[in-house]
Amino acid sequence: MDKVSSAILPDGRSYEFWEKDPVWERELFVSNTDPTASDDNDGSAGNPFRTINAAAAAATPGTRVRIHAGLYRECVKPVLGGTDPEHMISYEAFGDGDVIIRASEEVKDFIPSEGWMLFRGFGAKPEGEAKVWEYDLDPDMFRGYNPFCAVNILHDRLFIEYDKTDMTTYLNRRGCVFCDGKPLKQVPLYNGMGKEDNTYWVEANGQKVHFRLAGDEDPKNHRIEVTVREQCFAPDKEFLNYIRVKGLICEHAATGAPVPQRGSISAHRGHHWIIEDCEVNWSNGVAIDVGHECWHHTHTPGETVGYSVVRNCRIRDAGVCGIAGMFAERMLIEDNIIEGTGWQKMELSWEAGAIKLHNSVNGLIRNNIFRNTFRADHLWLDCGNENNRITGNLFLDGIEQREAIFIECTRDGINLIDHNIIWNVEGRFDPAKVPQEPGSSGWYKTRELDVVNGYGVYGEGTDRLRVEHNLIGKCRHSGYYLKPVGFRMHGLERGGTSRDAKILNNIFYDCGEAAIVFPTRDNEAEGNLYVKLNGGYLRVMYPEPEVCLNLPAWQEFLGFDLEGRNAWFDIEPDFSKGTVTFRKSQEAPFGFHSQLERLKMILDPQDAVRDAGMPGPWETWEKAGDGTYEAKISEIL
Repeated sequence: MDKVSSAILPDGRSYEFWEKDPVWERELFVSNTDPTASDDNDGSAGNPFRTINAAAAAATPGTRVRIHAGLYRECVKPVLGGTDPEHMISYEAFGDGDVIIRASEEVKDFIPSEGWMLFRGFGAKPEGEAKVWEYDLDPDMFRGYNPFCAVNILHDRLFIEYDKTDMTTYLNRRGCVFCDGKPLKQVPLYNGMGKEDNTYWVEANGQKVHFRLAGDEDPKNHRIEVTVREQCFAPDKEFLNYIRVKGLICEHAATGAPVPQRGSISAHRGHHWIIEDCEVNWSNGVAIDVGHECWHHTHTPGETVGYSVVRNCRIRDAGVCGIAGMFAERMLIEDNIIEGTGWQKMELSWEAGAIKLHNSVNGLIRNNIFRNTFRADHLWLDCGNENNRITGNLFLDGIEQREAIFIECTRDGINLIDHNIIWNVEGRFDPAKVPQEPGSSGWYKTRELDVVNGYGVYGEGTDRLRVEHNLIGKCRHSGYYLKPVGFRMHGLERGGTSRDAKILNNIFYDCGEAAIVFPTRDNEAEGNLYVKLNGGYLRVMYPEPEVCLNLPAWQEFLGFDLEGRNAWFDIEPDFSKGTVTFRKSQEAPFGFHSQLERLKMILDPQDAVRDAGMPGPWETWEKAGDGTYEAKISEIL
């Protein structure tokens, strides 16, 4: 889809782009490899500053700070913001190599760890088999913030359900130890290093770390770094606006678990930021924050929050959240790759996700790639979201993931999810709680037990959701699942009904339990194609008992999907090549002849295009013979 049409929001108006070509009144230069560089220089091309912070102290609206390649171990703290789109302050890579801002310091002078029991209990192994080292943290490295003294979650803990979650990772220290750029795993007790290598432990007072490398390697043969700063790029002063961050690599930030939402790159409640062409790697908590940070701050009516752009960035391995924004309006998040989010296992802190926005209004989230999000959502829009469009994205491989997209408690306005691919949502549930129902024991239960999840699109108390022209496949439970939330109310708010959804012209493929689960009949489904789905894959939960239907019954009893079709063929995406292959299945659907006739199953993908309106310009697809066709993902979206 072209940029113009993909920018049309649900209300029919185009997203309001505010960017303009900036007018640079002066340029400042930074280099920490030039032997003549000094923070006492004037910052000219021939007399560059040595640190980025020296340039930040001198930059005024209309200044472009150009940073030469190098490794900068500092937290950049802009002093001023710009005044308007044409007079921003820009911090950007010069273009002669990687500009890396790292929140860690390299350390040396390790000694063997002594005085602690590595193996305890019956059958304990003899001391000395594992090689553990210790390092005394230099207090001069920390400058007022020692992440090895702070636990991951300090601020708002009110929403944690302690009976449902393992608190270990919440109470781990924020400080990380890196070996050759990759983090060691923190263990809560010293003897945890006796059970597993590539680990570290922090003493109670946060002044010393002990660590064991993979394969019991000697640290003198490796680069060992410890985090010493909370963030990589963040103003001390709130509400600095019109700042651009371009082409920088930010790593190893010792951010905590939200809330507050404080990222490795932080707008610190400022608006009209542009963060583009950046990389953010191995943030302990949050990678980028662009909103109000916390619901405990005062919020002035009419205050501008958000209006920022995150574009063409690569966010890898954020511990809890990739991009976070609270009360952030008119956000543009496009062309990013966000992968590996969630390794802290803090999904029950309710702030975990590759993208987590609260009260998003008039936002555009398009053409992003989400991969390998772990125990967290790819995208979570939390409460009060209006007129947002989510289009052209790839939501891929959710590992132990409850849902790919979560739209929560949104009662007013319309939100549109269209032309995306949602693929492989594993689900996060306890298999031991799934009841075994041998024989006919489960035939007459009135409704399915809520013990299995894994949804493509999931909502709680969300009305007027639009899900159109998506390919949704390999979801452990269902492609679309919403439920009412009647009693979540504050002040003058009402409960959410999960009504007036429109599920139109999607392809649902090989979902484990169902394609669509509606809470009530007060919704609409039309023109969808159901591929390789068994059993009662179309469902309505209320009023009880839940009904589980196939397409003919869905049409007959509820009047849904009168233009919908059934199909049975294989869909095989190759995301590395950017293609999707459609081919006739070698596995025939199981059923009596009369059943198959009633279902009117499409077996050839070409017939699905002709009769069911499969997306993409058919004439551009390549035919390989024997009912096999290959389409570019860009043509499907």
